[in-house]
Amino acid sequence: LFLANSGNKEITWMMLEAGAETDVVNSVGRTAAQMAAFVGQHDCVTVINNFFPRERLDYYTKPQGLDKEPKLPVKLAGPLHKIITTTNMHPVKIVLLVKENPLLAEVEALQKCYRVLDLICEKCMKQKDMNEVLAMKMHYISCIFQKCITFLKEREDKLDGFIKSLLKGRDKDGFPVYQEKLIRESIRKFPYCEATLLQQLVRSIAPVEI
Repeated sequence: LFLANSGNKEITWMMLEAGAETDVVNSVGRTAAQMAAFVGQHDCVTVINNFFPRERLDYYTKPQGLDKEPKLPVKLAGPLHKIITTTNMHPVKIVLLVKENPLLAEVEALQKCYRVLDLICEKCMKQKDMNEVLAMKMHYISCIFQKCITFLKEREDKLDGFIKSLLKGRDKDGFPVYQEKLIRESIRKFPYCEATLLQQLVRSIAPVEI
């Protein structure tokens, strides 16, 4: 808690990687992220909210229950973890991270990854200490991966075409309509309608015309 309040995001990240718990509360019932937000250390809040331990992803690289094969090939765990823990959620940034890794930039690889993201999203919502922020982030990245698959299958320019679509602005004012529609679509498809975060997003976005 004190570390988050200090504003040192590098040390905060190191502590998280060393096993510091993000959901422990202090004497007034506040987590580290909540206390950091209270004192204005928003960089630390971002680090805490975007942290996802590698071992939680590695769980899916081993066959579970009656499965003969793991849900996620070991070779994809590193590239996927890099995307999961990024703090830059711009869709173009995420597509570029996919594009730069040949192991990831394939239809079959992305299919496996987005299914794992959907499982993590479900777990975040159904666990005792619900994490709506992380669930929404996993769902959002999953939606982008699914759109990557569409472009890889249907477009000759593949992911470059996806990036161009995201960056293209409309003629009258340069507003990136396709990007806005993608983000709104991902919010609309979030499967947990009871989530407070979803309801806040819908209330914020619904009155605003593209």
